[in-house]
Amino acid sequence: MSKSSAMSQKRIARELHDVANQSDLPQGCTAGPVSDRSVYEWKATIEGPAYEGGIFDLSIVLPPDYPFRPPRVTFLTKVYHANINTQGGICLDILKNQWSPALSIIKVLLSVSSLLADPNPRQSNTPALTHLCFDLDFIVYPLVDDPLMPEIAQRFLKDRKGHDKTAREWTKKHARPKPIETIELDDDTKTKPKNKQPIEVITID
Repeated sequence: MSKSSAMSQKRIARELHDVANQSDLPQGCTAGPVSDRSVYEWKATIEGPAYEGGIFDLSIVLPPDYPFRPPRVTFLTKVYHANINTQGGICLDILKNQWSPALSIIKVLLSVSSLLADPNPRQSNTPALTHLCFDLDFIVYPLVDDPLMPEIAQRFLKDRKGHDKTAREWTKKHARPKPIETIELDDDTKTKPKNKQPIEVITID
């Protein structure tokens, strides 16, 4: 094993420890290697307030020289979002030219969670050539200031209600539902007065 590979695996082991201890992970988020054969291929799950009720799967591929190059993060679940394309590509600066070895997988997931909840639909005023994004397969697309999906971005700006409705429909169709939280009642709570009606839980799409 080369020195750089040993350093990379040591760093990944430390991040795995942080993830296992839920250190600063977004609420409802999980992450870890797909199998014990490689520490460089991860899968994560994430949820966001704007898409309440859905759990989204992501692929995280770490380069051999991690953390000196950014991980490649893509959505495996289809998402109706101005900054996420149909192939699951995410336009986020820290995954491109703003990456730093000081960042981590947890910080990436926090940024993705924030972007999921708060899309950036506006075009930048800078020349297009200064805002290009290159992923590991040399696909070129704009940075976060320039939405990957212009039609969705325009709808977000001009018809927010319709945008959110479609986003919820996509979540219902493509994402996994969040587990229902159960609340255990103590003995006193279980004894209800006869004149009180049971509470009906209503789910609003």
